[in-house]
Amino acid sequence: MKKVKITVMKIACYSDLMEKYENPIQHACDMRMGQVFIANGWERPKGFCGSAWDTVSPFVMALSHGAGNFYDGWMKDPKSAMISCNDGFRPVSFLLEAMDEDAE
Repeated sequence: MKKVKITVMKIACYSDLMEKYENPIQHACDMRMGQVFIANGWERPKGFCGSAWDTVSPFVMALSHGAGNFYDGWMKDPKSAMISCNDGFRPVSFLLEAMDEDAE
């Protein structure tokens, strides 16, 4: 099984939607731009958001087992996927990349 590199590529924040619809919360997300996690199959990397993991984990699992070319050529690199978490107020975009067997 291959490891999968997960990189935080973009963090959005929709303050207009938060103001209108969200109950105030003090701490919502720990992700930082450029942050990298290494997933080992179905195991959620330490420090990775549980809610975001629910969204990205099916793609991580597929990539770790050699799948790719999602949605018939959607990504330039067929061994990757760009997936965003399901937070409608502050979505985070993650680049998922299958790693070579000997890469760390």
